[in-house]
Amino acid sequence: MPAQNVADSTLAWDASAVWHPYTQMLTAPPPLAIARGEGAWLVAEDGRRYLDAISSWWVTLHGHAEPRIAAAIARQAAELEQVIFAGCTHRPAAALAERLRRRLPAGLERLFFSDNGSTAVEVAIKLALQYWHNLGYPQRRKIVALEHAYHGDTFAAMAAGAPSPFTAAFAAWSLPVERAPAAYCYRCPLGLRRDACSIDCLSGLEALLAADAGEEIAAVLVEPLLQGAGGMIVHPVEFLQGVRRLCDRYGVPLIADEVLTGFGRPGKMFACELAGVAPDLICLSKGLTGGFLPLAVTAATARIYQAFLSRDRRKTFFHGHSFTANPLGCAAALASLEIFESEPVFERIARIAAVHAERLPALAAHPRVGDARQLGTVAAIELAEGAGDYLAGIGPRLQAFYLERGVLLRPLGGVIYVLPPYCIQPGELHRVWDVVAESLDRII
Repeated sequence: MPAQNVADSTLAWDASAVWHPYTQMLTAPPPLAIARGEGAWLVAEDGRRYLDAISSWWVTLHGHAEPRIAAAIARQAAELEQVIFAGCTHRPAAALAERLRRRLPAGLERLFFSDNGSTAVEVAIKLALQYWHNLGYPQRRKIVALEHAYHGDTFAAMAAGAPSPFTAAFAAWSLPVERAPAAYCYRCPLGLRRDACSIDCLSGLEALLAADAGEEIAAVLVEPLLQGAGGMIVHPVEFLQGVRRLCDRYGVPLIADEVLTGFGRPGKMFACELAGVAPDLICLSKGLTGGFLPLAVTAATARIYQAFLSRDRRKTFFHGHSFTANPLGCAAALASLEIFESEPVFERIARIAAVHAERLPALAAHPRVGDARQLGTVAAIELAEGAGDYLAGIGPRLQAFYLERGVLLRPLGGVIYVLPPYCIQPGELHRVWDVVAESLDRII
């Protein structure tokens, strides 16, 4: 069948039956019909090629159709595709848990498997709440999260996110969350200049913890160093270090949501490493399998884990999923970690960071740009007007402009970010930034 006919039939079937995520189905343009991936590129059914500059929603690490990961999944599928993980185990899960434990920040010893980033956060929040319940403090059921936060779309994770159009319809069912200021230097809540900042934004968190006096707060939840969906907001390392000190001072567990930042995105394996911080719970997903399959991990310290060990079965952590620790996902994750260990992945990461650093100053000087920021392989420019509104019309207009030029970008309102797979070549990444620079003059 001719390529155009294949694309047309795919789009017809899609239009008649599919409901897409984060999409207003009445007004959205037809989706791209993607046939295959090749490294940093996506190839549509009509033959057009698109540079994937956002790692397909931040998941693809080493490139699309990476052969070592694909082969590992195929081998595993021929041996064991799935088994219940309550009362059973298997080598891919056990090996992955052991290998990950060696790479995680110090003290994170027990790994609970789930299936996506939202669920990894949901598990962490439930663990924190039940930790206190098992210890005899059921009143400790509040979570402290940051302004501009996004932690996922399941109910507890959604409640921890900042109020937004994503969550408005469900506010009545929200669990209790206290909100602390984030270190959003460009839009400093205290009005400080960036070069004069002394991390005074920590005072809001300290006030909450001090006023609570260990009565109701169960945990502090942060996206370490980079708030993703809130606008690719980069925090100083001192902010995360201060959060850790305050949690220690007031005896509150720290949850690090590294669903986005895990597995090299910030320039280290985990963002917490950049600050020399070890959380009490860490949430991982997205890049865990190299972007191939859904899999997530919530890792906990021994102290958290011990609170669930009892002859009283009511202290069990009653949580699970049909595909917990799916062998195919675990095999993909093991293959991805092997690539980190056998190939110069961090050299590729440094190369991406260097191109970002080269291109951002000129973009920052553009009269329509308010701020430019970077953390490792993630770079963003924030427009001077309209950037705080996710639903602003500028986002779809920019996205359409980029697609016309063969680049897949998905702005967060007026925040344009680039987050490519590690296999992207410098020339390809410069092409992405060229298109972004063009858009500032042509579209806005």
